[in-house]
Amino acid sequence: MTRKKVKLQFIANDSARKSTFKKRKRGLLKKVSELSTLCGVEACAFVYSPYDPEPEIWPSPMEAQRVLTRFIRMPEQEKSKKMVNQEIFLRERVFKTKEHVKKLRKENREKELSLLMYQYLSTGRILQPMSMIDVNDLHWFVGQNIREINSRIEVMKRLAQPNESQAAVEAPAPAPALAPAPVPTPAVMAAAVAPGMVGAGERLQVEQGRGLVSNVGAMQSQQPWFMDLQVSNGGEEMLPFGIANHQNPFWPMN
Repeated sequence: MTRKKVKLQFIANDSARKSTFKKRKRGLLKKVSELSTLCGVEACAFVYSPYDPEPEIWPSPMEAQRVLTRFIRMPEQEKSKKMVNQEIFLRERVFKTKEHVKKLRKENREKELSLLMYQYLSTGRILQPMSMIDVNDLHWFVGQNIREINSRIEVMKRLAQPNESQAAVEAPAPAPALAPAPVPTPAVMAAAVAPGMVGAGERLQVEQGRGLVSNVGAMQSQQPWFMDLQVSNGGEEMLPFGIANHQNPFWPMN
């Protein structure tokens, strides 16, 4: 069961007022005791009432006098630093309430403009009539949203650039291209074949390969005459087919 809200006004009924005083006084002294115990602060309370001939003092007259004396000896500026009266307290409450109402009005206005913007984006038009003030506010609100979107895009681009550079650095280097396998010469092929592992036909092919290699060697040994011809004829290339005194082992002249 929820507690009924109490109106802060003077209680006209004497018996009800006296009962409320006793309950509230007991609660006030309890709160002061809890504040002093939980927070470790020095506190005292004096309660005067028309129902008791002497005031009620918490925690004791001696302790209350010590705390009160310490307060009186404080400088005036420190003493009144956080001290407020009823007028100042109510003025501060009114100011805070006005600021809260202003904040709520701004939030409500932004929600209204947001609904108008989404309504136009979804249907292509605004159903309810708008004043010039509403049009100007909607124009400002849309521009503000566009600026925020562009700002977020720039931030995401700046965050993506280091990741791209880091990925480029961490990317593995391409594997080196393999060199093409060398084409075996007849001499290599002939040397690689074991005599005991070939037949008669294959042995003949090997012998022919060896003869070809020997002919190539003889041809290389005859290279100086070709170089001499180049020197004697001014560096022009001349093949040996038209030389009568030269016997070519591959192309006989007769």
